[in-house]
Amino acid sequence: MTAVRRAAALLAAVLLVPAGAAQAHAAGYRYWSFWERDGARWTYATQGPATARPDDGSVQGFRFAVSEDSADASRPRGAADFGTICAGTPARPGHKRVALVLDFGTPADAPSGETPPARRTACARVAADATAADALAAVAKPLRYDTNALLCAIAGYPHEGCGEQVSAGKEPAAGAGGKSGSDADHKSGSDGGPSLGLPIGAAVVALLAGAAVWQARRRGNA
Repeated sequence: MTAVRRAAALLAAVLLVPAGAAQAHAAGYRYWSFWERDGARWTYATQGPATARPDDGSVQGFRFAVSEDSADASRPRGAADFGTICAGTPARPGHKRVALVLDFGTPADAPSGETPPARRTACARVAADATAADALAAVAKPLRYDTNALLCAIAGYPHEGCGEQVSAGKEPAAGAGGKSGSDADHKSGSDGGPSLGLPIGAAVVALLAGAAVWQARRRGNA
């Protein structure tokens, strides 16, 4: 094998290792994400339910799932039409109606030993100045919050845990803390330094270039 080929093989090996390692250590957070209905689509809420004050006729969604950050978060599934959800709840002076979509997620996202309840919808009739959290409390008790007032459970699900970090294929350690998808910002921070793939790759590229120069000189002197 020539020096160029050896360097190329080394480059391929080095670049493949970080990619595999990154996939093996991919992690997410198990939490309730908070969504607002904008026409025919869901948008990730820019503030938490404790401060958001939906208008009369609004549709709000909550989805329990494992995701890395807001860009990766799973949206509530199924129909989300205010007229359908609140058809049986008449308007009342001094109050507003907020349609809620509660998606408890899939078995794959459930904590160990727990089974997610079926997705459901509800219409909350609350005071005109009520928050999304007030609307949720009106139709989906019991709610559970952690010591930082972050939403951990809706209608008692899940029974334990609150925004814990979950490594790919692994359950978090008991009592592991994390973040709540119901707060204003759910983006996860980096768990380590920058990837070694780029500096190592650059070094091997330099080696490859040097080998090519050496090979060219060797042929010229032959």
